[in-house]
Amino acid sequence: MILTIHNANTYCYTGGKAFDAAKPTVVFIHGVLNDHSVWILQSRYLAHHGFNVLAVDLPGHCRSAGEAPSTVEEAADFIGALLDAAGVQRAALVGHSWGSLIALEAAARLKERISHLVLVGTAFPMKVSQTLLDASVSDPMKALSLVNVFSRSTLAAPPSALGPGTWVFGAGMALGRRVLASNPEVNVFYRGFNACNQYANGEAAMAAITCPVLFVLGAQDQMTPEKAAQGLINTARAHGKLVHVASLPVGHHQMTETPEETLFTIRDFLKQKTP
Repeated sequence: MILTIHNANTYCYTGGKAFDAAKPTVVFIHGVLNDHSVWILQSRYLAHHGFNVLAVDLPGHCRSAGEAPSTVEEAADFIGALLDAAGVQRAALVGHSWGSLIALEAAARLKERISHLVLVGTAFPMKVSQTLLDASVSDPMKALSLVNVFSRSTLAAPPSALGPGTWVFGAGMALGRRVLASNPEVNVFYRGFNACNQYANGEAAMAAITCPVLFVLGAQDQMTPEKAAQGLINTARAHGKLVHVASLPVGHHQMTETPEETLFTIRDFLKQKTP
């Protein structure tokens, strides 16, 4: 599905089903050097089980044109514009890594327009080492390799994700190369990592949201360790938010390393009615 947002074409995967704004809508937001495809199992399942799905390629990434966001705040504004362009009055937001910060900031800004918030592989602050930031510019393939090493807890995905025996490290490298090459105008690798590194509004945003929040964390996550999400969890609880926390026995790519557990955790949370 192609939507025009800020005078640029934006691609959203709808899970193989025709878009229907009258259905409950879920927006999936990817992380750095990713695209909509990282949500393939979760988005397709929900689209075939009563939900309306918009798994977006962020601006300047793969099939979406426009200026790649340089801050979490810019990307959050884009999510609001996406809902407007799609004619969606209320939606759930699901974000991974950088996408989790985007979803959090968007939920804080959009208030009651967001019914549920799901933060997968999140942390705040989401600091990126200067060495990795520098390498994303000077030697992006080395940096990409490091990210994939630290992101993975398995070499082969379960069959329900990418197919039996899929080499997830190689698949991650191939996706990263494709996303980086999709935008010759700017380095979306550095731009995304720097946006994570600079984002400072996490606790204030969490205090401002008006919807329930689910944290889907990886017990073996070396990119955003479980303990790095505890501040957001504490802030949410301190401000009376309805909080759910799921800890999965994997690294930073819950969507492919525990695809079914991640899917059903999100599905069950989204089924909870909100005012």
